Amino acid sequence: MKAIVQDTYGSPDVLRFADVDTPTPTGDQVLVRVHAAALNARDWHVLRGDPYIARPSRDLGRRRPNDRIRGTDFAGTVEAVGPAVTRLQPGDEVYGDAAGAFAEYVCAPEHRVERKPANLTFEQAAAIPLAGQTALIGIRDVAELQPGNEILINGASGGVGTFAVQLAKVYGANVTGVCSWRNLELVRSAGADELIDYTTSDFARSDRRYDVVLDLVGNRSLRELRRVLAPGGLLILSGGGIFTGGSLFGPMGLMIRGALLSPFVGHRIVRLAVQSDSKHLETLREFAEAGKLVPIIDRTYPLAATADAMRYLEGEHARAKVVVTV
Repeated sequence: MKAIVQDTYGSPDVLRFADVDTPTPTGDQVLVRVHAAALNARDWHVLRGDPYIARPSRDLGRRRPNDRIRGTDFAGTVEAVGPAVTRLQPGDEVYGDAAGAFAEYVCAPEHRVERKPANLTFEQAAAIPLAGQTALIGIRDVAELQPGNEILINGASGGVGTFAVQLAKVYGANVTGVCSWRNLELVRSAGADELIDYTTSDFARSDRRYDVVLDLVGNRSLRELRRVLAPGGLLILSGGGIFTGGSLFGPMGLMIRGALLSPFVGHRIVRLAVQSDSKHLETLREFAEAGKLVPIIDRTYPLAATADAMRYLEGEHARAKVVVTV
């Protein structure tokens, strides 16, 4: 099969469109014929091996990624299943996330795969898994938003941000989205009640206070982010950042400082951790089928042009989601 392979850290130039062996599902694995796959900020982090402190992690190795084939988010058709699979069968249209999604076929554990929303295309469905689950966990499980709560989302026009805006409205919050002027209409279309153009206004200097601040950028200090929180408010950190030439800590630096500061201030500061699960994907499917969640796709590229898609993503130009088709 054809796949996007990476054998060393570097720029998108290190990505190769190559022939590799088609995986075989075992145990609880599902083999999916990929029709579309989506890019996330984590993809350029793995591509670059950035931040350096994360290289001993599950995704990164000291000199090269632990998984040769890039990508995680996918949508496609079940081709075969392992003997322990119980929910899915060949022919099912599904979406989910697993290492190696930028390929014609991917093997994924059944608990990270769910039936595709019936009203979405494969491209739209592929845009959901990581970004959608990140937004869902942040909005529903961490923030526990209630009707009337005030939330500010910094980075509202990004992949996670556009889902977070929509989900915050599902749970009845009043949403203020921070983005650049060129993305104001996009974020408004996602459901934001108020908009802040960061090129002309600094939300950190506003007198407005919010119950929750969801930071998806990592470009502001803890003091600036906390300044707009109401007493007892919650700051959620999940900044993916952009590539700026390599870093030791990257957005993890802000999260580490937040964890150290949290016990000593009057606000809760939480790092958003995401564990992929079919139950989350099921909830997102239900929202999508009810018309409450609509993936927004900025650009699509053919699988062979994934390197070009990555260049676009990491250059801070991308809005919402970038998808590759197979």
